[in-house]
Amino acid sequence: MSNAPGPNLSRQTPGDRQVRVNDRIGRFLKLMKDWGASDLHLSVGRPPLFRVDGVISEVRYRNLSDGDFRTLIEPITPPHLWNQYERTGDVDFAYDLPGVSRYRVNLFRQQRGMAAVFRNLSASLVSIDRLNLPEQVHRFVDMRAGLVLVTGPTGSGKSTTLAAIINEMNTKRPLHFITIEDPVEFVHENKKSIVSQREVGTHAEGFAPALKAAMRENPDVILVGEMRDLETIDAALAAAETGTLVFGTLHTNSAAKTIDRLISAFPSDRQPGVRNTLSSVLRGVLAQQLLRKKVGGRIAAVEVMFSNFAVSSMIREGKTHQIGGAIAQGKKDGMIAMDDTLKSFVEDDVVDGHDALDKAIDKDWFRAFLKEKGVLTEVDEPAAPPAKK
Repeated sequence: MSNAPGPNLSRQTPGDRQVRVNDRIGRFLKLMKDWGASDLHLSVGRPPLFRVDGVISEVRYRNLSDGDFRTLIEPITPPHLWNQYERTGDVDFAYDLPGVSRYRVNLFRQQRGMAAVFRNLSASLVSIDRLNLPEQVHRFVDMRAGLVLVTGPTGSGKSTTLAAIINEMNTKRPLHFITIEDPVEFVHENKKSIVSQREVGTHAEGFAPALKAAMRENPDVILVGEMRDLETIDAALAAAETGTLVFGTLHTNSAAKTIDRLISAFPSDRQPGVRNTLSSVLRGVLAQQLLRKKVGGRIAAVEVMFSNFAVSSMIREGKTHQIGGAIAQGKKDGMIAMDDTLKSFVEDDVVDGHDALDKAIDKDWFRAFLKEKGVLTEVDEPAAPPAKK
């Protein structure tokens, strides 16, 4: 946690007087935007916290009481969701502050009491180019059928990347999109396409039921906000088999791990059939991780895999450990390995070598590269365990 003095919200500034009385949270959200923070953490028993460029900083404000939390959060929470929160202790929703931004909000309970995290979604959609993603990402915009997976840890920008891809498709092609999200994050206007956005808990009972219903709604493209369980993964594969283009997300950091995660969700007796299905419907994987830049801000390191004959065979035959080699050999076809992206960041002095090593897939290979560059020394190496007597 940063020890630098944080913003002071103990006193109200003239600009704050414009915030609606029942929207006291707006003071924090406006300052959050001013500071370029990605997240706001509110937790009973301590002051608010901002996350800026991946680092948490404390806001100079009193420790929040239970009453403070209710005053901040209850007025902006839909009544039925506040009732659900009081009953279950966990709820998600999206919140718009006009003229400022849109937020994904998670309310939960912790040892000291109530807590919340606001993720800044940025009210305006950002293009693929503005996100500084590789040119190859545009190829996903032109795909017609099958399964495309955008993966990465929580907070790595998966939703932002998917929103940029959907927005470009919406601008260029006449399609019917159905998005299934929890909650709806980026709001898409109808451009060349019709975009039907459904929120789990508001418009549907869950991801899997909404996916099955979507197949009766004449979709060209379905976006599944999170493929978190077997039933949802199964429904997504079935939808992709029908010729619909399906976008989904998982919390993995490489193409190989993504494929393993999908297959391992099924019982062992079904896995051979799932491998066959996945080998035929998978069109590509875009994995991304966020790193802090040396000059401030963050940058996405990406891995791009497009399915080809070799990759399909590896999936079907259970040889996913060879996919890294297939990506390396597929550079001429536009594939990008995660470790190659990280290597280029270090060579261009964009990120710290130790931060890149932390995100690397092949740690031994990347450690050797850093040693060769003189970035990593023996002092940086973990100590060997003592020999057994």
